[in-house]
Amino acid sequence: MDPLGARSQFVDIQTLPTWQQQLGEGGGDPDPDLDLSDSLQGFPSPFPFRPDINRKIILFCGDVALLNCTAIVNTSNESLSDKNPVSDGVHRLAGPELRDELFKLKGCRTGEAKLTKGFSLAARFIVHTVGPKYKAKYRTAAESSLFSCYRNTMQLAAEQSMASVGLCVVSTAKRGYPLEDATHIAFRTVRRFLENHGNNLEAVVFAVSDSEESVYRKLLPLYYPRSEEEEKVSLPFIPADIGNTEGEPVVPERQIRIAEKPGTLEDDSEEESLRSDLGQVGNHAFARMEGDVDKQRKQILQGQMSEAAILKQHQRNYGRWLCRARAEDLSDVAALKALYQTGVDMCGRTVMVLVGRNIPVTLIDIEKALLYFIHVMDHITVKEYVMVYFHTLTGEHNHLDSDFLKNLYDIVDAKFKKNLKAFYFVHPTFRSKVSTWFFTTFSVSGMKDRVRYLDTLQQLFTCMRPEQIDIPPFVLDYDARDIYLPLFFSPM
Repeated sequence: MDPLGARSQFVDIQTLPTWQQQLGEGGGDPDPDLDLSDSLQGFPSPFPFRPDINRKIILFCGDVALLNCTAIVNTSNESLSDKNPVSDGVHRLAGPELRDELFKLKGCRTGEAKLTKGFSLAARFIVHTVGPKYKAKYRTAAESSLFSCYRNTMQLAAEQSMASVGLCVVSTAKRGYPLEDATHIAFRTVRRFLENHGNNLEAVVFAVSDSEESVYRKLLPLYYPRSEEEEKVSLPFIPADIGNTEGEPVVPERQIRIAEKPGTLEDDSEEESLRSDLGQVGNHAFARMEGDVDKQRKQILQGQMSEAAILKQHQRNYGRWLCRARAEDLSDVAALKALYQTGVDMCGRTVMVLVGRNIPVTLIDIEKALLYFIHVMDHITVKEYVMVYFHTLTGEHNHLDSDFLKNLYDIVDAKFKKNLKAFYFVHPTFRSKVSTWFFTTFSVSGMKDRVRYLDTLQQLFTCMRPEQIDIPPFVLDYDARDIYLPLFFSPM
């Protein structure tokens, strides 16, 4: 029962409009300078329009402790004694019995969820969960822990046959998790749970503060489109890494889906092989997406295309690639951990890391690798950035073909080249230096002066602080060995 005289302060979720009912009240706006409507044809969204799910979703701007859901969520720390706006509101309205009950639980580990009574709240239960402390260096671990918070909460709701659950923003500002990144994980985890296990859940309320509402309202259409048109408009803005079928982040230790080696045929017939090869002519991604390149070059040489027309043609081609990159499931490539964002350099520019050893060129679908690069880098390259390439312990099976690199360079938007301020080549070999010199001298223009060869990590740390870059352990081990071996063998 609600405390006498306090019933009016609680919020009946039956009176709140569902997300489906809020169609037309705002959301994420597409980039007006990029028209991808034609390119979207044929690419299904990983989060299609589901009115049955949208009718269960409610966005509420206010205190989660006021909701009369079956259960509401309290975000806390490992000792369940955190002082934050959400937790303070829950404790204030639940009463002193809650603190005594939490003492009996003896804490809660990060990512876990524990259940108590709601006491004086309108909600019957409180789910207590502990969000991760965010550090760019341990981003993968933080993503997995935050997923576990939402997943375990939803699992508890299902196990207890709850009709409704009120979710607060789990990872508080005190823990440093970027709000937009956390929101992506929250939305996709809940969406996948409702798709796979949510038949008995009637309502999921996202309770946010005034400062959080705009981010939630912007990203909701990506995961819960309210019409086929909104699904189509939102598709280009869905992140590349959407997790697995449960929304869980895919990490390198998990199994990687490897594409079959292209061109391999079981049939020994030479005639069938020739027919198959001829059938592939013009079907490769570069041929499909770039159009008739020879014709375009001929028109340029003959002066039949102006610079503006050439630029427009290039932007159109890039837009098609970008649209496809945003539509495909690239989680298997993301799992390689070959390309990722880390901190900033001494000048405050975003640092992107490329790990050569994590690129199994002979095994992966190289076209999907190209799409992943475009998707990850597109929003990074709108401002100045630098790249760090770890060539450490790479073999022949890790080396990308120069033709592929040239095609990549030709496809990407001008902002990629304009805003790249430095390319740090860590642990180069003599052969790699020679190959890079030839490539930057004869194949691409404007890159040669940006390449910096660094033999040790100490040289890299003169450009960015160690805590600002996530370095693979094998690189650290190699660098330490490289430093101490000469000392070991030097004469005493």
